[in-house]
Amino acid sequence: MTIGKYSFGIGDRFAHEGVNQLKALIEAEKLFGVHFVPVWNKSNREHQIVGTEPMAVRQEADSAVAALGYKDQYFVDADHINLNNVDRFIEASDFFTIDVADYIGKKGSVEERFLPAIREAGKIYRHIAEKKGADNFVTEVSMDEVDEAQTPDELRFILKALAEENIPVQTIAPKFTGRFNKGVDYRGDLAQFEKEFEQDLQVIAGSIKEYGLPENLKLSIHSGSDKFSIYPIMGRLIRKYDTGIHIKTAGTTWLEENIGLAVADPDALALAKRIYVNALGRMEELTVPYATVIDINVADLPSPEEVEKWDAETYARTMRHNQADPLYNPSFRQLIHVSYKIAAELGSEFYPALEKHTDVIGREITANLCERHIKRLFAE
Repeated sequence: MTIGKYSFGIGDRFAHEGVNQLKALIEAEKLFGVHFVPVWNKSNREHQIVGTEPMAVRQEADSAVAALGYKDQYFVDADHINLNNVDRFIEASDFFTIDVADYIGKKGSVEERFLPAIREAGKIYRHIAEKKGADNFVTEVSMDEVDEAQTPDELRFILKALAEENIPVQTIAPKFTGRFNKGVDYRGDLAQFEKEFEQDLQVIAGSIKEYGLPENLKLSIHSGSDKFSIYPIMGRLIRKYDTGIHIKTAGTTWLEENIGLAVADPDALALAKRIYVNALGRMEELTVPYATVIDINVADLPSPEEVEKWDAETYARTMRHNQADPLYNPSFRQLIHVSYKIAAELGSEFYPALEKHTDVIGREITANLCERHIKRLFAE
């Protein structure tokens, strides 16, 4: 099973926006002439928080494809899995993101630091292959959730070791310098990111030839949600080297759902406000699982009394990722990002609201993915 040159991970916390996400990729192809393979992704952590099973993602993807008469390939990603949780994803998924960041050592030689992680990736890959059949899924290896970016020599060693483990890796997610916080733009030195991204492309191209890795092996970017400043860089370099890319997004869809509710009608706005107020009161609980990928300035968070006075436009402008808007508040946006647990707990109100306002929400989601994300990648 081989994934196409360009692919886009479209995570969906609540499995309600498959059609709207797929519409964005279809629209992007019309506008920019570039075909993105849709990959619906949801992690084990997200399933546990929301209370869903992986098969719900498969059902969402299949339903969206059927509803739009989509004829091209698509995938369902078991996102950031390991041996402890992979079995629940076997039936539903045909793309597996094998996360071995926890097995990377902090000290020692390159072999001492990275070989245990590669050996673990081999165990997980062979376990999936035994259960599912080696030709029935796409393999990604993820090493992004670590403290330090991998050097070109380290990435070359990793790819060589993956080849020796006979893992047919098609996408690789290394760590880059800088902050990839959830729901907001990349924070770091753009020149340094460009240097690392280009070096990684060069290492991958050389490793394909030298180690016999799959010819379509490409970089995977975690988290690609809302990292607008690096999209033109990535787009320019993948065109320069005529290579593919996999960009993984997830939480940005939930954020657009929240904005859609806010602008839909007064009752839905009240629901969006209640989610924020509840999240404010439970901030420590909600932020701990995401502590390494959020930077919330508590002093910038509006009080419940202030939010209660907001109209729909004020709420939406505060949330919407438009850095030119003086009302945009990245701390507010990041707290909403981790508050999807609150929305799930309000399911008897939240899910009907998603259904009732699907048209309004859908416009927010489709525009966000197509205009804010993909357009930045391919606009000259």
